[in-house]
Amino acid sequence: MTETVPTGPPPTQTTDDAGRIELTPGAFPSDSPFANEDLRPVPVSERKWTTYNFAALWISMAHCIPSWTLASGLVALGMDWKQAVFTIALANVIVLLPMLATGHAGPKYGIPFPVLARASFGLRGANIPALIRAAVACGWFGIQTWIGGSGIFALGSKLTGGEWENASKIAGNPWPLWLCFLLFWAVQIAIIYRGMDFLRHFENWAAPFVIVGAFVLLIWIAVQADGFGQLLSQPSRLGWGADFWPVFFPSLMGMIGFWATLSLNIPDFTRFGASQKAQTWGQSLGLPTTMTLFAILAVLVTAGSEVVYGEAIWDPVALAAKADNAFGLLFALITVLVATISVNIAANVVSPAYDLANLAPKFINFRTGALITGVIGILIFPWKLISTPEFYIFTWLGVVGGLLGTVAGILIADYWIIRRTVLHLADLYTPGGRYWYSAGWNWKAVAAFVVGGVLAVGGSYSTVNAEGQKNGPFPVDGLIPFLKPLADYGWAVGLATSLLLYVVLMGGREREPQPQDAA
Repeated sequence: MTETVPTGPPPTQTTDDAGRIELTPGAFPSDSPFANEDLRPVPVSERKWTTYNFAALWISMAHCIPSWTLASGLVALGMDWKQAVFTIALANVIVLLPMLATGHAGPKYGIPFPVLARASFGLRGANIPALIRAAVACGWFGIQTWIGGSGIFALGSKLTGGEWENASKIAGNPWPLWLCFLLFWAVQIAIIYRGMDFLRHFENWAAPFVIVGAFVLLIWIAVQADGFGQLLSQPSRLGWGADFWPVFFPSLMGMIGFWATLSLNIPDFTRFGASQKAQTWGQSLGLPTTMTLFAILAVLVTAGSEVVYGEAIWDPVALAAKADNAFGLLFALITVLVATISVNIAANVVSPAYDLANLAPKFINFRTGALITGVIGILIFPWKLISTPEFYIFTWLGVVGGLLGTVAGILIADYWIIRRTVLHLADLYTPGGRYWYSAGWNWKAVAAFVVGGVLAVGGSYSTVNAEGQKNGPFPVDGLIPFLKPLADYGWAVGLATSLLLYVVLMGGREREPQPQDAA
């Protein structure tokens, strides 16, 4: 009997019963300039994150000071609390959809966001979305670190009887504030240096701790207020008619922009998922429910503060600082510390660490990328960005959301429409493979990004306040005046435009892989 000798090269990847794919032994091209140990696919045996892990990740990330104060920005624009909570809830349901779409590649292939982007942009072209995401994350990291450091300073100053506030100043701020900022920065870098598994354990216990802290704050203010005051009965200044919708849509895009960053790089986390069910249910249970609950808590606590102190205090740090009990202050301090660390590391350090590693895999690993992120987070002078809330909340989120929505449209189109979720792992690391395109660049993806990005943010404009001053850095008529009507819908415009254009330019669905493509 004659043995049948298989023809063609051996397969480079295998699929288990759950549909999870990994490279065969020796298939990972470790000598490739586009590969290192941090970017390689996570082995199936190491994909352990459960539904609870993903839910805990989102619970701990959503419970941060900026998300607490989102409702205040909407109320300041004229919404009542019900309209503000509705806007936040709807935005998070919407942003969950691209989150799940891009997150699918994580448990299936074990790859991070910049490697997934290589399938559409090319091995070199993937640096465009990766560096955009990294730049945004570095900015957010610096801002969140300054917020966290400022929170520690505020509560510490209360504990010291105000001595910190009266300390000598450096560059216009008391020196203990700079010390809190730098110490908070160092703690975050130390945690991320322990690796992703340590981060998983940190998020697991941080999530319930922060939830307890938020409810303790609610109970405390409810006891003090003996009710929740006038804020809950205050009518909307906008109503539900013609005055509401011009405020609602840009606000909705801004709220979507708040987590648009994670809708791109969520594979950085889902690559450790034990199954698709774990990431789907974990994110669905964790994101929209937590953000909505947190918005309601913020409204109730702020309403109580209005009764007790005669003014609506939306900043939880400023509110906690009014407590006279030393134990209460320390508990609030720890809660702020844990809440801010958990969101900042997960949302703003993990992604740029991978993104920067993708830029030069042979010279930058995950830990080095995290350190670079931390340094850039200081060099952007976050204390200056945070000093102008209009720019920080609305202009920043609107423009960032538009650009990131454009990238998300291309990734979703490529993975779901063009390739039907079929990827060839080895080629994602190999020059000359199927994702090499033209010298590592897929110019069709670049073209879709440019067109979508221009339509999404080209009409960015600034409003004018009652004193006739601009609220933002853009011209009142928009950067490109005829695109101004699109600016309020930037995220949706960017995502839809780039998705459709990319499909058209790529000519529809990719051909079915041939037997020789298995290599």
